[in-house]
Amino acid sequence: MLSAFFPGLLLGLSLIVAIGAQNAFVLRQGLRGEHVLAVCLTCAVSDAVLILVGVGGFAQASNWVPWLETATRYAGAAFLLVYGLRSFWAAARSGGALAPADTVPVSLGATLATCLALTWLNPHVYLDTVVLLGSVSTQFAANKGLFAAGAMTASFVFFFSLGYGARLLRPVFARPGAWRVLELGIGIVMCTISVALVA
Repeated sequence: MLSAFFPGLLLGLSLIVAIGAQNAFVLRQGLRGEHVLAVCLTCAVSDAVLILVGVGGFAQASNWVPWLETATRYAGAAFLLVYGLRSFWAAARSGGALAPADTVPVSLGATLATCLALTWLNPHVYLDTVVLLGSVSTQFAANKGLFAAGAMTASFVFFFSLGYGARLLRPVFARPGAWRVLELGIGIVMCTISVALVA
């Protein structure tokens, strides 16, 4: 049984650890201390749903609907480009230290809408969870459920560690300019992924 759970856990972690749009957003929310539980839960549950879809045998969805991959790719690229440019704008306008109490709070609804868009409009998420994990799960025919549980556990552990562990970095972001560097980094990540999606 563990021979299926641990491969799922390790593969899930290896796929999710790479810095991407979703991870950058979770890190930012964790640093701000804003809606962290809701954001982490949304990301982890979204991953869990996609993993279930992949392991459940729907990894060939793009073959059934030929235009789905292209439409998702361009929609995701457009969203990431806009979000990246917004981060550049924020970096240009901010020059101070991280002071969560001084930041303008964003509503839970707006935060979750951004989080869901970063998750569900990102074609890489489908490639990793639905296609790749779905394909690898076929090697564990009798224990697909345990493989999926391992991959889902990886998502929950990673997102909650990133979201709540971000506060350990707050002393770093108490320095003037550190928040600007983070915003610049997020902007670069978002725009790079956006370009890569359409290139």
